[in-house]
Amino acid sequence: MSRIHLLSPRLANQIAAGEVVERPASVIKEILENSLDAGANKVDVEVEQGGVKLMRVRDNGSGIDKEDLPLALSRHATSKIQVLEDLEAVGSLGFRGEALASISSVSRLSLTSRQASQESAWQVQTEGRDMEATMEPAAHPEGTTVEVKDLFFNTPARRKFLKTEKTEFRHLDEVVKRLALSRFDVAFQLRHNGKVIHQLRQADSQLEQERRVANICGSAFIDNALNVDVVAEASGLRLWGWVGLPTFSRSQADLQYFFVNGRMIRDKVVAHAVRQAYADVLYHGRFPAYVLYLELDPSLVDVNVHPTKHEVRFRESRLVHDFLFRTLHRLIADMRPQDQLGGERTAENVGFEQGLQPVSAVQEPLHEQGRMAFTQRSAVRYGEGAASPSGYRSSYPQPPSQGQVNDQLTGYAALHPDNTQQAAENDDAQEQCPPMGYAVAQLHGVYILAENAQGLIVVDMHAAHERIVYERMKQSYEEDVVRSQPLLVPLSLAVSEREADCSEEYADTFKRLGFELARMGEETIVVRQVPVSLAKGNVEQLIRDVLSDMLVYGESKRIEQHINELLGTMACHGAVRANRQLTIPEMNALLRDMENTERSGQCNHGRPTWSQMTMSDLDKLFMRGQ
Repeated sequence: MSRIHLLSPRLANQIAAGEVVERPASVIKEILENSLDAGANKVDVEVEQGGVKLMRVRDNGSGIDKEDLPLALSRHATSKIQVLEDLEAVGSLGFRGEALASISSVSRLSLTSRQASQESAWQVQTEGRDMEATMEPAAHPEGTTVEVKDLFFNTPARRKFLKTEKTEFRHLDEVVKRLALSRFDVAFQLRHNGKVIHQLRQADSQLEQERRVANICGSAFIDNALNVDVVAEASGLRLWGWVGLPTFSRSQADLQYFFVNGRMIRDKVVAHAVRQAYADVLYHGRFPAYVLYLELDPSLVDVNVHPTKHEVRFRESRLVHDFLFRTLHRLIADMRPQDQLGGERTAENVGFEQGLQPVSAVQEPLHEQGRMAFTQRSAVRYGEGAASPSGYRSSYPQPPSQGQVNDQLTGYAALHPDNTQQAAENDDAQEQCPPMGYAVAQLHGVYILAENAQGLIVVDMHAAHERIVYERMKQSYEEDVVRSQPLLVPLSLAVSEREADCSEEYADTFKRLGFELARMGEETIVVRQVPVSLAKGNVEQLIRDVLSDMLVYGESKRIEQHINELLGTMACHGAVRANRQLTIPEMNALLRDMENTERSGQCNHGRPTWSQMTMSDLDKLFMRGQ
């Protein structure tokens, strides 16, 4: 090896560029962050050939003083921190003072700036082995322009690793979109090869902000998103933004934007908290979509842990995690079907024919009596061959005759003449219709068809009841009041030795779930007691499924973390199955339970439980009015 020597300034900057400048997108990120720190409210970005040939960023910020321009291209030069204590509460996006020096060492960079107090603008460039800065006057309005040409022209090895123009521009475009989402008070324009890609105006109002989010993330996201704005006064944390409905999930984590004090970050604590909040409602292998902003005291977050500042470290990570989880978990749990439905519509514009009464007037008194019937008759049904109190029908039910329908309607009217007469006289009867409406029929023993103020609702009977049973079991488990009943004849199961060991190890967990298991041999267990709600179910299959889940999640206390998944398995067995014939009151009781049950829009596996077809949708389907 040669003797120790000092690196030349250019070589040192080029080495530093390896951390800061990965591709054109990295350059745009650093320059745009400087523009935002300078107080700009308008930024224009122009690139050519994906940014490899040219990147030009112009802003209307405060500009740079003439005397400071040469220093701006020097390494470790910054105006954003003065002493070590400033690093403990960084409030700016950039602060390291390496970006411009690193960029200029691997490209042809020129920096032009003018402050409001200066009569003219000045331009600075660096050249030569020692990167000496040269300055000259220039014509420029108040603000700053950074122009970067021929990226990696002097480091061909780095240039080989760049991808195609399309790929590089996609990364660059993503950076612009992230920063546009981070600062609604700034107008952004992006042009590529002379074509305008984004033209985003300042967004001050809620509507304008949602319009910008829709432009960047797609209108489908904002149409399927919930607004959140929660402040924890004790800890000084604030979370606001938009989270996608569980039914609006993605196949990959490509629509997840999280900002901490205006800085776009990717953090394991944040990702885990959000994933846990969606755990109960998201389909397997799917990812939630969100645009969220966390605001907290800068002293509680360390942004100086990564060269590109993509990662941060929270000083109270557990506090942040719990706040995020509780806020999003509660938001998703409190979401009801009525929150996703539009405004009320009257019977006239729903389209009732003259002389017919709204369904609400005919069937409203039945849902209360149906709730008891539904609870008693459809609490648990396992397998397709299970018998129902009214008799199991293996084939699809035949539709009732018109005479039967008329008799039924006549019977309803005779039982409740006051309500029927009131509905006929009251023009606002339809406004009393509950969000999920009232059941009209059952389709092939699988779907419930209901009529509400907007039109037609189709409900997946099994999925909806599965969620209802699941939420009730979770509540009972948390309150530790799961009611059990002994079996008249204990059930003996032949299992593997490992499964038998598992039943002993987690005997207390089974007891909390309402089961009493006893080991009778190396490969035999006996079930003596089961939850009341599951007494008529396929207990053997359920026990085997639960044991399988316990074995997967292991040989430790991790089982407590997955207790909801076990309850979900039980709820799936306990939900009413296909071909179970429900009466109109039972169907109405299920609809009312959906309106009052947390997360009722999705089953335990993340699938939607209901879908709305408005009168407008139906009119388009049949081309009415066209």
